Amino acid sequence: MIPATKASFTEAAPAHFRLLSALSYCAPLLVNGVALPFFPIWLAMHDFSDREIGIILAVPMVVRVLVAPVVAMYADRMKERADVLVFSGGLSLLTAIALYWTDTFWPVLIVYTIQGATFSPYVPVVESIVISGVRRWGFDYGSMRVWGSIAFIASTLVGGRLIGNWGGQMVLPVMIFGFLMTMVMAVYCPRIGPTRRRGTPVDLQQATGSSLRQPHLLVLLIGVAIQQSSHALLYVFATIYWRDLGFSGTEIAVLWSAGVAAEVTVFFQSKRICRYFDAWTLIRVGAAICVCRWLLFPMQWGFVGFFLLQCLHAFSYAFVHTGVQRRIIASVQAAQESSAQGAYFFYNGMFMGLMTIASGYIYALLGLASYYVMALTAVLGLGLIIVAYYLQPQSADSGGKTSEPA
Repeated sequence: MIPATKASFTEAAPAHFRLLSALSYCAPLLVNGVALPFFPIWLAMHDFSDREIGIILAVPMVVRVLVAPVVAMYADRMKERADVLVFSGGLSLLTAIALYWTDTFWPVLIVYTIQGATFSPYVPVVESIVISGVRRWGFDYGSMRVWGSIAFIASTLVGGRLIGNWGGQMVLPVMIFGFLMTMVMAVYCPRIGPTRRRGTPVDLQQATGSSLRQPHLLVLLIGVAIQQSSHALLYVFATIYWRDLGFSGTEIAVLWSAGVAAEVTVFFQSKRICRYFDAWTLIRVGAAICVCRWLLFPMQWGFVGFFLLQCLHAFSYAFVHTGVQRRIIASVQAAQESSAQGAYFFYNGMFMGLMTIASGYIYALLGLASYYVMALTAVLGLGLIIVAYYLQPQSADSGGKTSEPA
């Protein structure tokens, strides 16, 4: 997924790096596998309106994208980035427990916002540690990242069965279990020392340009963030919509798992896919299919139809994410790995948060026609991605084609 070769220095990789990195991805996605599809059910169980649900889910997104880049930059300067995970997981666990004593709008909003802030650095820091392993020792990114998606599927299926049997009150216990696992993996996450500074010998094609200030990278990250924000309506209201159609908790869990399973397939096949398609092609194809996904979603497809639509997540998310990670590693110096992931997380989270707030109002006004607004949002993101492609540094000696690696 992310190109790397064997490092030129003799330092050995930490023992069990692949296994511990994979488990470090699993822990936070155990939480997300329940919170993303089913926390709206917990909110609806407490009689929150569509607008209130949108606000409660969106405000933490906005707050966490302000916190995550700051913590990520601090992590770049720490002796051990993984130490951040201990504080992130522990504080998030406390907020999940606190939700037991909140059931009205303002208390839930405040506690869930604090959780968004404390949990925000977890995945970007894990991502930066894994990418350091890719750079230094030539590990395959996809073979580690994929297990997080598998954990998401398992968590969603188990959560769906529990919620189908006992209702929305099971959401918090499963989330708390997930946060406990983040604490465990914060202790066992690989310790690999600080990020490499400029001049450290690494046998990997060096990033070009000047860090995160390159115009094409900035436009690309914003374009992708806008395209990804078109998923907001799905994340907030799909579970409620499917429940209203009469789907059981298990069927809803299967629908969510179908999208992640399709994503897993892309990660498993990432090496083969990347041999045939460069990063820009993956991003553009994924964004274009995203537009089609939202145009089709409002139609009454039944369970099988929605299952197939969910499989398009392989393109609308996994293709795009794969391509962006390859562009980041090709454009950003190794010393700014956490900062780059923090910036990617910032733009994604900021636009997703704003669109989530808007989705509550749009859905209340337009109903299922709101997905056509999401399609227009994806079109805007695709347009910026195309602009970013043409803003790349060009080489006159290569016939006008980019001289950067894919």
